[in-house]
Amino acid sequence: MGLETGPISALRAKPGGSGGPPPEATLTLHERASFEVADFDVPTGREEEWRFTPLRRLRGLHNGKAQADGKVLLEVDAAPEVTVEQVGRDDARLGTAYTPSDRVSAQAWASFTQATVVTVPKETVASRPTILRLRGEDASAAAFGHTTVIVEPFAEATVVLSHHGPATYADNVEFVVGDGARLSVISLQDWADDAVHVSHQHARLGRDARFVSHNVSLGGDLVRISPSVSYDAPGGDAELYGVYFVDGGQHLEHRLLVDHAQPRCRSRVDYRGALQDRDAHAVWIGDVIIRAEAEGTDTYELNRNLVLTDGTRVDSVPNLEILTGEVAGAGHASASGRLDDEHLFYLQARGITRDDARRMIVRGYLGQLIERIEVEEIRAGVETAIEAELDRGAREQEAGSQGAGER
Repeated sequence: MGLETGPISALRAKPGGSGGPPPEATLTLHERASFEVADFDVPTGREEEWRFTPLRRLRGLHNGKAQADGKVLLEVDAAPEVTVEQVGRDDARLGTAYTPSDRVSAQAWASFTQATVVTVPKETVASRPTILRLRGEDASAAAFGHTTVIVEPFAEATVVLSHHGPATYADNVEFVVGDGARLSVISLQDWADDAVHVSHQHARLGRDARFVSHNVSLGGDLVRISPSVSYDAPGGDAELYGVYFVDGGQHLEHRLLVDHAQPRCRSRVDYRGALQDRDAHAVWIGDVIIRAEAEGTDTYELNRNLVLTDGTRVDSVPNLEILTGEVAGAGHASASGRLDDEHLFYLQARGITRDDARRMIVRGYLGQLIERIEVEEIRAGVETAIEAELDRGAREQEAGSQGAGER
């Protein structure tokens, strides 16, 4: 477990320009934001925001060498009350909530040709989830995307982003949650084994708005998801949950930022992962900043990692920067470790096999977050996928034990 804190100066730029920091710029945990790719240096891996990411596996998404002729197809299943449009780059609604914060994000902004805009009209309660299914066709070429979800004041909706197939894909997703509105988002990364996905998901909350997100990362070769939240007015409430299961050779990375710049707002972060097999690598970075004007903030972030076999690696870094003494609550925690031998012994002493005991512990550990997923189809699919991961792990452990016995 690691713990790093420390202010870093911010540079923010408007679309189409690079410029210096505006007068209102204050300390933040991210260095720069701009729509211009040229405003970001090509990462070398020595930068704080890239030091855990294996750049050689990004297939050129970070340095401009990726050929943007790949395809990620979109299938839409929208609630009848919700409008889903395909728009061009000149649509004024795009880029209003989020400014790219690294080179890959800026490259995605510069490279997409069509964007998806989801709109929930004012005071509308969607009767069912709106599902956006994105399916890659080929991982040998890159594709770029942009999605904007607008929930107008006092509306309520659930949006599912479901990712499948082989792909090399970078995208930005904006969630604009109006005053008094409610939005629940489920992002499922169930890519093919050779997929690479780098995504920024930013939510901007209005007065008394509520935002709940679930990031479930299971598939892909390298997946790096960066959820972030900002508040436009007091009373905003954000809950960010994440579940991930990392297999041998996989790199699953989640980098969160919650930026409290308004008084009396709340945030909760809870991400949990399990790892098995050699070279499985999980990265979780949790950045929370409470600015001087954000009096009455109530925030807590938590990351837990369960190591199931030898040869895995976990990097977990919670950062909490507080610039005011008037907070309702602020804290963070991070823990990574093996299955508890006492728990296993307790279950085995009651006639439960070691494999079944292991499954029960993992199910309970991840299930506390999985059961929060409100879409039954997605929840059941995640539970099935976790069972398949445990089955595979058990088979490999059994094969390894037999091999060791033969030797």
